[in-house]
Amino acid sequence: MHRRKPRGLRPEEKELWKKVIEQAAPMHPDRPMMTAPPPPTTRAKPVKTPVPSFRIGATAPPKPPHADLAPSPGARVAKHSVAMDRKRFAHMKKGRLSPEARIDLHGMTTAQAHPALQRFILDAVADGRRLVLVITGKGKTRPDFGPIPERHGVLRHQVPHWLNSAPLRPHVLQIAEAHLKHGGGGALYVYLRKPR
Repeated sequence: MHRRKPRGLRPEEKELWKKVIEQAAPMHPDRPMMTAPPPPTTRAKPVKTPVPSFRIGATAPPKPPHADLAPSPGARVAKHSVAMDRKRFAHMKKGRLSPEARIDLHGMTTAQAHPALQRFILDAVADGRRLVLVITGKGKTRPDFGPIPERHGVLRHQVPHWLNSAPLRPHVLQIAEAHLKHGGGGALYVYLRKPR
């Protein structure tokens, strides 16, 4: 079906309409008069800014260094003053003194290691031994992803505490980290007092 094109107003019709508008009173004078909408303006196309390339984690702060809950036993033991003969202590630290007995606690639980250490030290005192070696192991180091740092090498941290507690404390004169040839950071020299 062919649509007819709408015809525009003739000049005399336009004139008549103009007079009608001038004489007409608005029905609702408080309402604003409707005006023809402004011609549409052409919007400028938004300029696309290129997205810079990125890599996940590129701007993240570096991971903080591994935190340990307590200083190493070597650091704690080194803080104690030398109670034994200094010359003998120097020889011991250089690995020139041979331990008279040794115990390997490596792989034990704290429940197993604590009584084993007590029995070993008290037996060494009873036998008149002076220098003994306690092997704790260094402990497994594994990735620490949690917010609270984990302590690695529980025995390594516990043994100095046990040696400085009853019933062993009265028998222990000096504790020092072992020389590399005797286990280094995974072992401790325990120098015992002379039996009375």
